[in-house]
Amino acid sequence: MAFQLHTRIAAVATALMLTACAAPQQQAPMAITQGKIEQITPTTIRSEAHTGVGAVVGGLTGVGLGSLIGGGTGRDVAMVAGAIGGSMAGAQVANNAAGSQPGQEIFVRTDSGVLVEVTQPTTPGLRVGQRVFIQGQGHMARVVPQ
Repeated sequence: MAFQLHTRIAAVATALMLTACAAPQQQAPMAITQGKIEQITPTTIRSEAHTGVGAVVGGLTGVGLGSLIGGGTGRDVAMVAGAIGGSMAGAQVANNAAGSQPGQEIFVRTDSGVLVEVTQPTTPGLRVGQRVFIQGQGHMARVVPQ
């Protein structure tokens, strides 16, 4: 009976972690706006970390370590605590491992008079006063020369 409980707890913990990794990403519709660059500031862009893999590995490791502790109900509690703690630790490790890259903060005055700021990886050849297109919107927006 205890083995069945361990199996069920491990299955539920794994399913929850895999579900967290499979969050759907919505793609913004493509929008193109014209304007002129007013300012370019160098910056550093931190890469997006895929913490889901770290959470899954950490959670499974935590369940494994928790199963080595005690017996009966105490072992069950240790496995659940190990899954939760391992998931959190694994996600943090994956986040810390994310790198960074050089980027630019680009301020563009659109033809309609609105000031738009886009942060993107460094694009050689962009300069203040240049006519550009802003492609996309939100965090997917990019400034490209006309």
